[in-house]
Amino acid sequence: QVQLVDSGGGLVQAGGSLRLSCAASGTTSSINTMGWYRQAPGKQRELVAVITGGGSRNYADSVKGRFTISRGNTKNTVYLQMNSLKPEDTAVYYCHADSWGNDYWGQGTQVTVSS
Repeated sequence: QVQLVDSGGGLVQAGGSLRLSCAASGTTSSINTMGWYRQAPGKQRELVAVITGGGSRNYADSVKGRFTISRGNTKNTVYLQMNSLKPEDTAVYYCHADSWGNDYWGQGTQVTVSS
């Protein structure tokens, strides 16, 4: 079992920055890919960025060049640096981890970008 706690959301003006953090606990040695998803009101949850255990990264087209995903030295933490934020980035952001094909989710952290 893996538990994820995500944090770092808040209210920011357009053009501002936020850094999200996610800490994993439990059977963390089994974690491979970690990432961030988001869900805006009335919309489906969508992928924002993922990073594999080997360090490969993938981003949604809408955030390329603005967001950066990284993992901590112990690989039990994942971060999302969000720059040049836009109102359309407003959503609840969820940390995700894949462990032996099982999906684990954080509780979500609200990001609100005002225009």
